[in-house]
Amino acid sequence: MTERLYLGLEQIESCMEFSALIPLVRTNFVYAPKESTDPEDVHAVDGRITILDKRPKAAGKIKFGASSHVARLVLEIQKKDPEIRSAIYFANDPHIVDFLKDYCKEKRWVFSSVDRHFEPEEIKNVEGESMPWKVEEALRAAGGKVPKVFYETGAVGKEPVSVLVERSIGDRRTNM
Repeated sequence: MTERLYLGLEQIESCMEFSALIPLVRTNFVYAPKESTDPEDVHAVDGRITILDKRPKAAGKIKFGASSHVARLVLEIQKKDPEIRSAIYFANDPHIVDFLKDYCKEKRWVFSSVDRHFEPEEIKNVEGESMPWKVEEALRAAGGKVPKVFYETGAVGKEPVSVLVERSIGDRRTNM
């Protein structure tokens, strides 16, 4: 399945338009094999996906443990849906949110949001503690379902981002 992460990265790098979706914190794209229990078990783009010559470009190679943040997101979502394997972060603004809402409705995908302004202080001030809260908020806003797409509003020191999760990279069969 890691081959699909390479194929997905190749498709991203060949799509100049994707550059407009790369947030300031840059994009990461991960794949968690079934036996993954720790961020070190998850494949990701080392250094994230950035913009080079106006095109998306991986800063490094795909390797285990290259993303703590997005890897923890997938591992946390797997507690609710063990079949989730991959995720990608991308930009968020009101136009993107409107498009995503409409697109998800058309595809009959579950869409959700997380308002980071409501994140409890005792969680936001401890590194790594936000992920369980964010996942629970995304599920709550989606009526208890795992959203295929959700967005996070920004907050102090937090850039707003959108997230797409999938059971397997390139799996078009899901209606999450």
